[in-house]
Amino acid sequence: MFDIERSVGLSYRNAKEILPAYLIEEIQRYVKGEIIYIPKQDEEKIKWGIKNGSRKKYDKRNNDIRELKSGGMTIDELARVYYLSADSIRKILSS
Repeated sequence: MFDIERSVGLSYRNAKEILPAYLIEEIQRYVKGEIIYIPKQDEEKIKWGIKNGSRKKYDKRNNDIRELKSGGMTIDELARVYYLSADSIRKILSS
């Protein structure tokens, strides 16, 4: 059996357990027996990387790159040190 939680990392809940019957009937006019994703409302969304700390890590890295560039490192040197392409370094420097 297909395990949505394991394969996609989303939690699965049976609509009958949380939605009123009239709403289930309305949804069934559009889809029947399929798994659908219902996104959070915009104000509930957490920006990328906030929850797991990635945002903070990359912000620090990017600030370090800017400081090293202003200290005289070349784009090619930064690319080698940070294992990024020269184009990626340029994008970081221009942001």
